[in-house]
Amino acid sequence: MILAIVGPTGVGKTKLSIELAKIYNGEIVNADSMQIYKGLDVGTAKVTKEEMEGITHHLLSIKEVTEDYSVFDYQKDARNCIEEIKEKKKIPIFVGGTGYYLKSVFYNYNFEEETEEQKKYDQLTNEELENRIESFECGFAYDNKNRKRMIRLLTKLEQGWMPEEKDFTLEYPDVLFIGLTTSREVLYQKINERFDKMLVPLIDEVKPYILKNVKTKALMTGIGYKEFYPFFSDEKTLANVVEECKKNSRNYAKRQYTWFQNQMDVKWFSIDYENFRNTIQEIVKYIEEKIA
Repeated sequence: MILAIVGPTGVGKTKLSIELAKIYNGEIVNADSMQIYKGLDVGTAKVTKEEMEGITHHLLSIKEVTEDYSVFDYQKDARNCIEEIKEKKKIPIFVGGTGYYLKSVFYNYNFEEETEEQKKYDQLTNEELENRIESFECGFAYDNKNRKRMIRLLTKLEQGWMPEEKDFTLEYPDVLFIGLTTSREVLYQKINERFDKMLVPLIDEVKPYILKNVKTKALMTGIGYKEFYPFFSDEKTLANVVEECKKNSRNYAKRQYTWFQNQMDVKWFSIDYENFRNTIQEIVKYIEEKIA
């Protein structure tokens, strides 16, 4: 059995993962693309040593912010984690909201290195690449922020490939996708409150990078980091930045819901924040029924 705990940012996935790891003798594998990086702890709400409660965690803080780390790298590293954890007779428990990472691990995604054929697209802008892909009208979901991924997809489309049902089969049929949800009103309130609490330490975390003018992919794509650059250059007020971060987080949560609902066979559970033990018991009952 493998467990994958999914859902929007701020909903409570980390807490659940710890509880399930204690119940099922599990080890946790990070599935958040920003928590891969060292030093990006506050803005990503990375699990602390205390919160881990002695549970082994994998793929946390394994790269410097100056290093590249792709979904191809994650697929390879995460699958190695599965084998390593299972060899110890333990349960791999994935937790995180980066759906594309999770899908690359559990479904039969194959990645190729760039070929000479693909280099002919180097002169095209991302917008031009996207327009060419859309012209095939294949309804294929792709990451339009990932240039290499778009080039690989366009190359395959122009060679006559079209996605089929078999392109989305599970590599690990023993995985259970468990989704956490709550009302939009409650989730947005939690997102806003969490950001208010992290604001001061987050400024301390991001400030050294900005003062050194570090603008890597990790910093310029992660919510809670890129928004602060205009503040330190006196282009925006702190109030503007805070509101932008909250808005971007809420929008991201909406996209996460949509993605998981459309891309994976997720069993959703509404969280009882007043008595989280009720939610745990409900999820454990579901797991026991599935593995019986």
